Amino acid sequence: QVQPVESGGGLVQPGGSLRLSCAASGSIFSINTMGWFRQASGKERELVASISRGGFTTYASSVRGRFTIFRDNAKNTVYLQMNRLKPEDTAVYYCNSAPVSTTMFWGQGTLVTVSS
Repeated sequence: QVQPVESGGGLVQPGGSLRLSCAASGSIFSINTMGWFRQASGKERELVASISRGGFTTYASSVRGRFTIFRDNAKNTVYLQMNRLKPEDTAVYYCNSAPVSTTMFWGQGTLVTVSS
């Protein structure tokens, strides 16, 4: 099974940018589609963006035009470029297969806090 490790989160002011990284112990491209999820305190987890092996991408309406998902096959890493961040983007961000399955574990996630 694939074990992800998320990184790149931190504190940023509204309107700022951040790039998240998802590295994995196994090949993430053995999985058809990888996604970035987020979960705010007291709320359900939601899918933010996804990318297939063929490069097809999807985005939640709340982030479309601001976030970009991309990958580096040589580094076995999936990234999420986050621009024009808003306070409502504050959450713990996770990467996993999309849809979620038992072939991939959940990592610790990386916390993104958007605040002045």
